[in-house]
Amino acid sequence: MTTNLLLNRSTYIALIALMIAALFTGCKKKEPPPFVAASKPVSQQPKPVQKSFSSSLNQPSQPVNNFDFSNKKDPFKPFAIVNATQRLSPESARQALRDALPIHSFDVGQFKLIGIVTGGKENKAMVTDPNGKGYVLRVGMAIGKNEGHVTAITNNGVDVVDQLRDDNGRVRKENIRLTLPRKQ
Repeated sequence: MTTNLLLNRSTYIALIALMIAALFTGCKKKEPPPFVAASKPVSQQPKPVQKSFSSSLNQPSQPVNNFDFSNKKDPFKPFAIVNATQRLSPESARQALRDALPIHSFDVGQFKLIGIVTGGKENKAMVTDPNGKGYVLRVGMAIGKNEGHVTAITNNGVDVVDQLRDDNGRVRKENIRLTLPRKQ
C-alpha cells in the first residue's frame, strides 16, 4: 500500500511539473515571412505611408506667448497702495501706505511692552496691540496713529516721541515711555 501511495504521489508530482512546463512554454504566434522586394513587381510594392523628412532641415519657429496676464493683478504691487488712477504726491502716498498698516491704527498708549532684547548691534523691543498682535520695534520705527517714532530702547523701557495736534492745529510733541509690567 505504501508503494501504491508513493507511485501515486510521484505521478502527481510529474503531472504538476508537466503542467508548469506547458504553462511557461505556451504557444508562440507565427509571424508572417519578411517582405521580400524581389518577389513582386515594382508597381505592386506598397508605397510608404509617410513622406520621409529630416528634422535638421526644420527651422525652429518663433516662440509664441500663449499667456495673457493683462487682466490679472500684479503680484509685486504692494497691497496697500491706492489706485493708479489717483495721482498722489509721494508724501501723501507714503501717508496712505502708513495708514493701512496695523501698527499705525492704534494710539501709542494702547500698546503693551512685553519684552526687550539688549546687546548685539541694536536693542529691540516687542509690543502687542490691543488685539494681541505682536510687533518688533527698533529705534527710528514709526508707531501709532500720530506718527510717533521710537527714539530709544533701554533696559527699563521704550521711549516714543508722539506728534499730537492741538485744537488750534499746532503740532505738539509728547514723550511717551512704555515700560515692562512688574512681576507680582
